[in-house]
Amino acid sequence: MNTSTDPQQALAQAMAQLPLIAILRGLTPAEAPAIGQVLVDTGFAIIEVPLNSPEPLQSIAALTQLFPQTLIGAGTVLNAQQVKDVHAAGGRLVVAPNFNPAVVAQALALDMVVVPGVATPSEAFAALDAGAHGLKLFPAEMISPATVKAMRAVLPNTAALIPVGGITPSNMALYLAAGARGFGLGSALYAQGRSAQEVQIQAQAFVHAFTG
Repeated sequence: MNTSTDPQQALAQAMAQLPLIAILRGLTPAEAPAIGQVLVDTGFAIIEVPLNSPEPLQSIAALTQLFPQTLIGAGTVLNAQQVKDVHAAGGRLVVAPNFNPAVVAQALALDMVVVPGVATPSEAFAALDAGAHGLKLFPAEMISPATVKAMRAVLPNTAALIPVGGITPSNMALYLAAGARGFGLGSALYAQGRSAQEVQIQAQAFVHAFTG
């Protein structure tokens, strides 16, 4: 993937490589290089460091310098100032648990990829109208594959629906069949303190489950 400044193209390229978002909640700057390396080596093209992690902007800065071809940014982005902070750290991706129009607008102003969280068709349409590049279906534990199928029937076919929350290698197939385009992977992939080797094993399991 190149570092195109067009955010829609950047997301499309990363999703085409592997539409799995590594969510590294709890990552420390010291761990970032080793964890990032095993993810990139396994084929991951999108990495998110939630802002409620220890010194997340330092981790984002380190990852973007080490892996410039990877789409890297922050999760749990709740306001416009945080978008600016992530951009200043080198991040090109903004993921939120909710839909905040100010977050989307600020990300668009800085040519960043923005994926807000939605749980209903009303939220989904509002986020797309605001310019969201993808939709984080969150929490996926309360958004079943049947619900995804119903949302897919009314949302634009181009909308990337990305379930997040409780996603494991064993339940991805049902969501894909319902119309999901990718997934955000949290504690089943990375948990605070998990070694790079352990993360690599989990990453390989997800990639194998996704690609068959």
